[in-house]
Amino acid sequence: MGGKQLGFADYEQTTAKKRTKKEKFLAEMDQVVPWQALIDLVEPNDPKTSSKGGRPPYPLATMLRIHLMQQWYSLSDPAMEDALIEVATIRRFAGIDLISDRIPDETTILAFRHLLEKHDLGQKVFKTVKAHLKQRGMAMKQGTIIDATLISAPSSTKNKTGERDPEMHQTKKGNQWYFGMKVHIGVDKDSGLIHSVETTSANVHDITRAAQLLHGDEEVVYGDAGYQGIEKRAEMAGKSTTFRVAMRPGKRRVLPDTPDGRLLDLVETAKAHIRAKVEHPFRVIKEQFGFRKTRLRGMAKNHCKVNILAALTNLFLARGYLLATG
Repeated sequence: MGGKQLGFADYEQTTAKKRTKKEKFLAEMDQVVPWQALIDLVEPNDPKTSSKGGRPPYPLATMLRIHLMQQWYSLSDPAMEDALIEVATIRRFAGIDLISDRIPDETTILAFRHLLEKHDLGQKVFKTVKAHLKQRGMAMKQGTIIDATLISAPSSTKNKTGERDPEMHQTKKGNQWYFGMKVHIGVDKDSGLIHSVETTSANVHDITRAAQLLHGDEEVVYGDAGYQGIEKRAEMAGKSTTFRVAMRPGKRRVLPDTPDGRLLDLVETAKAHIRAKVEHPFRVIKEQFGFRKTRLRGMAKNHCKVNILAALTNLFLARGYLLATG
């Protein structure tokens, strides 16, 4: 978003000899995000200036850039406003000059998020990015890996309502209890990109969302032991798909030390090696983008956020290819 005269603080940073990690990251993402396609998607739902007058709205491109930075850096609305005031790199990416431009406050940032949630634009952003990647030659192939991960939710009741989020639930994994939600994804076996996303409360079993994670053209599906019995479910009837699901850990531990037992163990190792690719997008979502705990209440808001995170994760994972191919 160039062409604008820089204020002194912004000019001072642009003349620095060494680029920071934040600058490098934002420069790369600036090149791989399909900005015009996303602007065209949101614009029909963007409220225009009121006929009664008042201050003109912020440019849609600016608000979209701010929202994506919120996801990349896991910033709340107040923290995003502070970052725009304090960090020249953040302002420059948003196309804001500290001296000549108004900086969106947290209420404006919140209103834009509510706009995306109201019109279910999170899911549409994910589909738009997926179509963009397909157009760039990153089509989904014949193999899918399915998996789910837990995202914690605040268990404290010290809030306005005095209760935990009623749409979140608890579940037990191993010997530990978790309260929150699950993110279910279907990942392309070859590229490692997410092609399907579902969100549920934490107590929903992984296997119940398996059918929604398939794009329909798979020849083979990989999953961990939580998907045992998937081929017997009614929604899988008539599918010619091969399911390669992990053996239960207890059963694998007691495999006999015989040629057949060792062969089965090697098969399980090979399946695990393929399944490991599903951990890459989860690592980006939870570690790179910091979505380990929900900040928003309700499944609808979090579903919108997760879909946008999935879209951004795909762009992050594919950035090397996208930058190399122009």
